[in-house]
Amino acid sequence: MANRVALIAGATGAASRRLVDVLLADPGWTVLGVSRRPPAEWRDRLVHVPADLLAGRGSDLAHVTHAFYTSRGPFKEGGVEDVPGNVAMLRHLIDALEAHAPRLEHIHLVEGTKWYGMHLGPTVSPHREDADRHLPPNFYYDQEDLLRARQSGQRWSWSASRPEFIYDYAPERSRNVVSLIGVWAAICREMGTALDFPGKPGCFAALTEMTDATMLAKAMVHLSTAPAARNMAFNVTDGDVFRWQHLWPRIAAMLGMRCGIVRPMTLASWMSDKQPVWEHIVRKHALAPSIIADPSIWSFGDFLWRQEGDLVSSLVRLRQAGFGEAIDTEETILAHLRRYREARLLP
Repeated sequence: MANRVALIAGATGAASRRLVDVLLADPGWTVLGVSRRPPAEWRDRLVHVPADLLAGRGSDLAHVTHAFYTSRGPFKEGGVEDVPGNVAMLRHLIDALEAHAPRLEHIHLVEGTKWYGMHLGPTVSPHREDADRHLPPNFYYDQEDLLRARQSGQRWSWSASRPEFIYDYAPERSRNVVSLIGVWAAICREMGTALDFPGKPGCFAALTEMTDATMLAKAMVHLSTAPAARNMAFNVTDGDVFRWQHLWPRIAAMLGMRCGIVRPMTLASWMSDKQPVWEHIVRKHALAPSIIADPSIWSFGDFLWRQEGDLVSSLVRLRQAGFGEAIDTEETILAHLRRYREARLLP
């Protein structure tokens, strides 16, 4: 038995796949992955636990020392999400842990920058963890309030991470900044157009940050084990800032395309008839089957590229808690794009 046993609720989600990788790279961890469907890869010290958190079903949690909550209910792009449902899912997990996990040391909750109201419009940047809350509803508020209340008087502690847009090499997922860029570029090139930026001018020029999934995973493990991180929430980003206006020409050059102009459009509408174009691209270039061009990516693109103000989060609290890693966001996005192409998922 490893010294630490992690329970990951939502083990196949965007915030958790790399968490599994990071934990299993350390022989001191065993991982229980709770999800409605099994993970794509089976590895030593990874145990899949079928569960439905909405129904409150539990499992054998006797050895769990650390819980990572990365689940969320039915997702609504850019809008108000289900508060009662999301709170109930977390409550069911806490109930099960308190009843069956006597070794429990820590619960980590993944939140996001919707905490600061970025889905409502421009925010006060840089985001600081103690910023005033916006007018509810916001299920992150209710979940953190629940976690704070349930921890009071207990031997276990809690922490929360607030990443910006999470990106990764993730062929199993369509809602991903990297594959969105790649599919958009492939369709533009096939139709003989330059690589226009399909968002708002303010977004093109603004300072912004994102969070690589592996960076988030490393931070989550640190925040769950460092004494200085107990019972607080933390912004987590790459530790770098960029502007789309600087990155966009680099993407175009890497893909052998002309860099176009800022051309605001509603992708969910303009791309609604382009699925046959993508299917032609797949056949033409003998690409591997994937879901990266699921039509839902276009509403995600509209949400991502409509942000007109700076999206920057203060990392002072994270650094004071002892996590000092940083990566170059532009280089990492380009590296992920190369991986998609090398895997024959993008032309």
